[in-house]
Amino acid sequence: MPYEPPTHTVERSLRATTGAKVIAGVDEVGRGAWAGPVTVCAAVTGLRRAPEGLTDSKLLTVKRRTALAVELEKWVTAYALGHASPEEIDRLGMTAALRLAAVRALESLPVRPDAVILDGKHDYLGAPWKVRTVIKGDQSCIAVAAASVIAKVRRDKMMAELGIEHADFGFAANAGYPSPVHKAALEERGPTPYHRLSWAYLDALPQWRHLKKVRSLTDGTVPEIEGQLGFDF
Repeated sequence: MPYEPPTHTVERSLRATTGAKVIAGVDEVGRGAWAGPVTVCAAVTGLRRAPEGLTDSKLLTVKRRTALAVELEKWVTAYALGHASPEEIDRLGMTAALRLAAVRALESLPVRPDAVILDGKHDYLGAPWKVRTVIKGDQSCIAVAAASVIAKVRRDKMMAELGIEHADFGFAANAGYPSPVHKAALEERGPTPYHRLSWAYLDALPQWRHLKKVRSLTDGTVPEIEGQLGFDF
């Protein structure tokens, strides 16, 4: 299906209206996985022409995405990755874990961005970061699309490496997301050390349900367990 290539429109707008000079595009991967970290990439691209075929990572084949990530890592002005572990996700909840991973990525850039273009409609970063949210920013904004591809390829590689010692779970193919192979391995073997134990998949596994973690707030209430059934691959 044809698609419109991403542009620098949002970045130019931010430069004109806020005076920002260094603008980072930010995107995440791993939000809906059952296992592994949530990973955020912050990418600074300036206003240069993007590599051919750049778009949202989910619209690319594995082969093209992998090759493009290698090209992007050399092409971008700067990029950095941040991760929040399964333990941090269980303890903090997904929104706070996303912020933690994003701050780690942004603070690892060689220069602090003046503004951030964040994929989606929800600003999970907040102050003191100056954020512009863009729905489907990974398709429309060059810096966000670059962050999307780099984050996806790097996290997929990480999950494939984790999967070497847990081959039955198929992490190299499913990256920790729900799949028939993943579900079958969970039923038989239970969660690995890389699984998120506050996720609702444990409710369907009576023999492993005792491992489920419930995150309690400081006021003693129990929050709703966050969206665990998402697919991203």
